[in-house]
Amino acid sequence: MTSAGVADGAKLQPMEISDDTRSASQQTLLSGPIGTSADPAAQPNWYALYTQSRHERCVAHQIEQRDISCFLPLYRSVRRWKDRRKELDLALFPGYVFVRLALKDRLRVLQLPSAVGLVSFNGQPAALPEAEIEALRDRLSRSGHSVEPHPYLRVGRRVRVCAGPMQGLEGIIVRRKDRCRVVFSLDLIMRSMAVEVDETDVEPVAEATRRN
Repeated sequence: MTSAGVADGAKLQPMEISDDTRSASQQTLLSGPIGTSADPAAQPNWYALYTQSRHERCVAHQIEQRDISCFLPLYRSVRRWKDRRKELDLALFPGYVFVRLALKDRLRVLQLPSAVGLVSFNGQPAALPEAEIEALRDRLSRSGHSVEPHPYLRVGRRVRVCAGPMQGLEGIIVRRKDRCRVVFSLDLIMRSMAVEVDETDVEPVAEATRRN
């Protein structure tokens, strides 16, 4: 018994793959499906970690031991007693430590003793602008001016520091006796700090904007 032959028109023909199709296939294998975005929870950002009162330094030390980036702004305070005088380094924003991590790793800091939680908005941890934190770190490290906490302030004459270590930062100008201070605020945690500046080193924000 002989098998019937297959007509030439019904024979399977090898499929030609274009260079564009081959390139797209290789891209999918290397980087995953086209059009998918990275998991936001895997992207590191700066967050404000709320701590128990007066436990900021302890929490920051434990975070560093876990090889996680953190930032605890400090200021020098002089305490005087009847028989002695002592300089102390205290938290500039009491109750807060800034930590840089991916949200998928947040339990690594939330499980620490004295860590209360990440500052959140609408139930979700709120990321801080990285440029704002880095600018604060840089300027505090180079500043020789007096820096100290200040009551949270949002209303007032806004100025930009145009010279000196704090150059580029914007805040609200206040005067104490014959000294000029600029108050910088982090609205997310409703905390402010004041730094003494020379009045000639600041300019109104509106004027600075017109120059640009």
